[in-house]
Amino acid sequence: MSERGQAGGAIHGALRRVVDVAPHEVRATLLACAYFFCSLSSWFVLRPIRDEMAVAAGVRNLPWMFAGTLLVTLVANALYSVLVARLPVRRFLVVTYQALVACLVGFWLAWRGPGEDALAVWTGRFFFAWTTMYAVFVTSLFWSVMADAFRSGQAKRLFGFIGVGGTLGSITGSALTAALTRVVGPTNLLLVSVVLLELAALLAVAFYAAAPRPEITDGDAVAPRREIGGSVWAGATHVARNPYLLGIAGFILLYNLGGTVLYFAQTEVVGAAYAGREARTEVLARVEFLVQLLTALTQAFLTGRIIRWLGLAVTLAIMPAISILGFAAIGTTAWGLVPALGAVLAFSVLRRAANFALTNPAMEALFTVVSREDKYKAKIFIETFVYRAADQVAAWGYAALAAIGLGIVGISWVTVPLSVAFLLLGLWLGHRHRVMAAREEQGRRDAPTDPGVADAPLPVAG
Repeated sequence: MSERGQAGGAIHGALRRVVDVAPHEVRATLLACAYFFCSLSSWFVLRPIRDEMAVAAGVRNLPWMFAGTLLVTLVANALYSVLVARLPVRRFLVVTYQALVACLVGFWLAWRGPGEDALAVWTGRFFFAWTTMYAVFVTSLFWSVMADAFRSGQAKRLFGFIGVGGTLGSITGSALTAALTRVVGPTNLLLVSVVLLELAALLAVAFYAAAPRPEITDGDAVAPRREIGGSVWAGATHVARNPYLLGIAGFILLYNLGGTVLYFAQTEVVGAAYAGREARTEVLARVEFLVQLLTALTQAFLTGRIIRWLGLAVTLAIMPAISILGFAAIGTTAWGLVPALGAVLAFSVLRRAANFALTNPAMEALFTVVSREDKYKAKIFIETFVYRAADQVAAWGYAALAAIGLGIVGISWVTVPLSVAFLLLGLWLGHRHRVMAAREEQGRRDAPTDPGVADAPLPVAG
């Protein structure tokens, strides 16, 4: 055996201790981890800066800032859909990432001016809207590429481990912000994010080249490097017509309704407990560090096993169950059993860690059984526009409930039954995925033998 073969065997043997990976999947899996690392570290450098702006603006202004986010998301989604319809995947990935880099550089240049004048304030509000869109967009784009490269069985085995790369990136990004904020200032951290995003773009191209997938849709072999085509608005129309996609949209809607309520509660209690901008940024970065550390440990050792042992349906129900308990716990803070700050921050850490470690890989596996066009269009539409529409509904709903006199405690109790519906929908989606995956596998077995289709290589080339 050659030295390269021996090294590859050693790497495979090491990975097999934590994840069920086949030899031909090792290269693509490691590239995916590195790609996700850079994508999320780029975002998590920005997140505490974004969150501090929300605290500074105050809870009463958040509904308007979320409205701006929804508008920015709609525009970004339309522009992205044009690229998907007209360019091959590799090219639209490059164009998309360079457009995001250009926006970050633009914000950096805008903030180099002195003073806290009106222009700086409005730039900060637009930055909040843009980065809130950016957070879900870069993550959704990454998982679109993964869903296009891996089949359902591979996703269940590998997505949890691939998520470790993103979690380590999240930890790195949060740690960089916590360590460098006082040294270089928040504005110059944007350049750190730019460098990481450029690395993500390079790794996206490398992964796509290493992991071609011969997709079979409606009996026709689709060349993976050809443009996907279709309508610019196919993402929205397909979601409206397909009960499975509509169910995924509803799942994300309910997830984000709860997440936005929790975000508002966190903003309120942190704003009350910490007065200075640097102190708020630092404590929020430390919260992020705890979330990502807990997530990394779970992903590395438990995620794949939990999905395999419990199944996709039960895995999807875990985080909704935590939400039921968490909102109920916040509701009991009025009784003086636990402090509001501790309850909100502890719930935030547990809920988000469960999302990253369990719900997200399980949810991304749901898209492995849909068409290639839906992986890039419907998926992005659901995880950007629908996600941010839920922000808007939750933001104005929170404001309306607050206006009639409900505080954090009352609003938390209102959110409990929504979390119950969230849990039931997760169970249904897991069941539907199992049925669709079995149907897809049976169709693959029954397909006529053809060198270009039925005998095509495995989707991930080692």
